[in-house]
Amino acid sequence: MGRLFGTDGVRGVANADLTAELALGLSVAAAHVLAEGSTLDGTRPTAVVGRDPRASGEFLEAAVVAGLASAGVDVLRVGVLPTPAVAYLTGALGADLGVMLSASHNSMPDNGVKFIARGGHKLSDELEDRIESIYQQHRAGEPWERPTGAGVGRVTEYAEGFDRYVAHLVAVLPNRLDGLKVVLDEAHGAASRVSPEAFARAGAEVITIGADPNGLNINDGCGSTHLEPLKAAVVEHGAHFGIAHDGDADRCLAVDSTGEEVDGDQILAVLALAMREAGQLRKDTVVGTVMSNLGFKIAMEREGIQLVQTAVGDRYVLESMKAEGYALGGEQSGHVIVLDHATTGDGTLTGLLLAARVAATGRTLADLAGVMQRLPQLLINVRDVDKSRVATSPEVAAAVAEAERELGSTGRVLLRKSGTEPLVRVMVEAADIEQARAIAERLADVVKSALG
Repeated sequence: MGRLFGTDGVRGVANADLTAELALGLSVAAAHVLAEGSTLDGTRPTAVVGRDPRASGEFLEAAVVAGLASAGVDVLRVGVLPTPAVAYLTGALGADLGVMLSASHNSMPDNGVKFIARGGHKLSDELEDRIESIYQQHRAGEPWERPTGAGVGRVTEYAEGFDRYVAHLVAVLPNRLDGLKVVLDEAHGAASRVSPEAFARAGAEVITIGADPNGLNINDGCGSTHLEPLKAAVVEHGAHFGIAHDGDADRCLAVDSTGEEVDGDQILAVLALAMREAGQLRKDTVVGTVMSNLGFKIAMEREGIQLVQTAVGDRYVLESMKAEGYALGGEQSGHVIVLDHATTGDGTLTGLLLAARVAATGRTLADLAGVMQRLPQLLINVRDVDKSRVATSPEVAAAVAEAERELGSTGRVLLRKSGTEPLVRVMVEAADIEQARAIAERLADVVKSALG
């Protein structure tokens, strides 16, 4: 059996890969690892549990709550809320751990279990390994001390979590959003109530699409992975701009008033300049990943802002930020972390801060995003291949070397295995989109042939 934890928790097809038994067992193990401080000092450990609207989240939530309570952990169920809301509440309520049930931008049949440590922080690899080790021990039949009587955990509905999180978001804003008309695409996901409420409380006129979750329609042709409906709605309603979230609302992409996409790199550029102006961009540095567009790097250099690049994944961005004390970081995909106000990527917070910048400057989003020019970048997902061999295949290495010689200094190539899906991502950046497409398709064919 391979490692259960991927780059963002444990994911798989619900009730096939991710079963109720697995969710329960992992929760017991997580309680033993993440709540051990409370157990040792005699206080009652507490966990915050939330989920996105997927139908499978209902039975998986029940399994997680059962596992935690059976291990003596009191559970606060916050219901359907974004991942960053569960992280915020875990910290704000002083809970020992949080659990979020979501597969983020993945399609509805998938689901995931994501554990959150004290303070609302992502788990280190070491903590994940400890949880997995204890889970495997219990699975093999090793007994553990089960509380009985008054020692078992109690389960409480914490409906106040919604208002507490929305109030936090609005309080962060440097100015109100009065006069702005905004279209919000909620991906029929976890922010379907939160995001419209926060924007409305801040003063914006709100139009929503993709905000009617039924448990089956999450990410279905909408949200941050399908921007076409948002682009059409922004133009149709004459809105100033639009915001799109994914299923668990830890990411944010935007659309300007003409229907043009504004990606995570552009959002980072806008917020970096705003934060520097306000004296909040510590060390005049922003953290991105190796997928950051070359145009973003050029723009930051021109503006006198340093770009630090990490491996792909918001956890690696966050690690760099925490280690060096940086205030802002994120990914092209729309995961943006503003560390003074959130412990993880927060799509609603990002959208609100972007809107606040538009309102404060009186400039259009297109004008603000024009601080950087995106170089053409083509990404191809090559599915059903042995992604573990992408870094060791001689055929793939030779093809990459040939592509790099062809591009010279005018572009770059990046191949990486997905941390959450069985695929290899082929990214090519070039001055000309046709050249990028030709090289990317050629590399994708080699990956399919060599690793399929």
